[in-house]
Amino acid sequence: MRVVELEARHVRVALRRKVTHASHVRTETDNVVVRCKLSDGTTGYGEGVPRDYVTGETIDFALDLLKRSDLAKQLNTDTENFVQAVHLAERIKLAASPEDDRKILGNAARCAMELAVLDAFGRAFGEPLTRVTELVAPELYKFRDRVQYSGVIGNPRGWKKRLYPLVYRLAGFSQVKLKVGIEGQDDVKRTKIMRRWLGRKIDLRIDANEAWSPTEVTARIQELEPLGITSVEQPVRHEDVACLAAVRKQVKTPIMLDESLCGAVDAERAVQGGWCDLFNLRLSKCGGFIPSLRLAQFAKRHNLGYQLGCQVGETAILSAAGRHFATSVADIRYLEGSYDRHLVWESLAVEDLTFRRSGWAPALIGSGLGFKLDQARLDWVTKRKETLLG
Repeated sequence: MRVVELEARHVRVALRRKVTHASHVRTETDNVVVRCKLSDGTTGYGEGVPRDYVTGETIDFALDLLKRSDLAKQLNTDTENFVQAVHLAERIKLAASPEDDRKILGNAARCAMELAVLDAFGRAFGEPLTRVTELVAPELYKFRDRVQYSGVIGNPRGWKKRLYPLVYRLAGFSQVKLKVGIEGQDDVKRTKIMRRWLGRKIDLRIDANEAWSPTEVTARIQELEPLGITSVEQPVRHEDVACLAAVRKQVKTPIMLDESLCGAVDAERAVQGGWCDLFNLRLSKCGGFIPSLRLAQFAKRHNLGYQLGCQVGETAILSAAGRHFATSVADIRYLEGSYDRHLVWESLAVEDLTFRRSGWAPALIGSGLGFKLDQARLDWVTKRKETLLG
């Protein structure tokens, strides 16, 4: 069995509400969706979410990169079982860019391609993506039949400042992430309000999205520590990330890297520099399912923690991939994703993969990604198509 067709699409999906954080304000998302067809007719899909302020990718760059990569040559091999398919997916490489010293330019595009290949072969051989974890990172493999996702609070206004945390509390969520560093907002005042309405039992962490300067970051974290925050995500710009080695010695709260943790080079530099305590693994920005597993392995070897994050605007394709990661990888500190019907107008799935009350969601046990894609909805949101093979 082999890959006989590859197609990439630009899909534009409207968000149900405006999403605001320190780096960006977003009302829609431009994603890349790849379709992979095998010689037996089995079809799989993958998705990436290009963000120029994370991995340097735009949607046009991602599609053009896929077009100029030698994918036909790389995937032109007979595959007899799922083990071989996983090896094939891990070897996928997109055209290199000389200026990309972090080796992350194209991660969203690669994620879409890798997931499409894994989904197609998983369906053909009757294997779910959780099997990838068992094959690639057996020391991390721990299957769970359900997982609990975190709540996220961005920049609610007026009465919603109290409603959102109260809803999470009454619904039984155990973790909530609060976006801070938003221009014009008082972080201490906002966090106090959130903590008051969330209560003391809920694990509250903050995400600054690169908002603070090296000269102020320590003070900003210290003034929020009395409110019981459990981690601080990406407090400074990537260009300033080296300052976090000193910051970690002055604060009690663990530091998590996000925009500064997109691949193996970033991980190695972070460990060598002593910049963080936690990695935020997001499948799209990290290059796919298998590269994210490799980063989790690396973190584990160096006594660092990790969370599974998500990109704003993921459809059911990435939600499903994240669910397989979440239900098969041990020791995930925090879990984000599966916000489908709460955030996007078109999830692209026949089924509803959104987490349920209290953030709980069941494992997906079907072959491949384990859900049925809604072809009509995919066609509706498609803005551009490119044939890569076939």
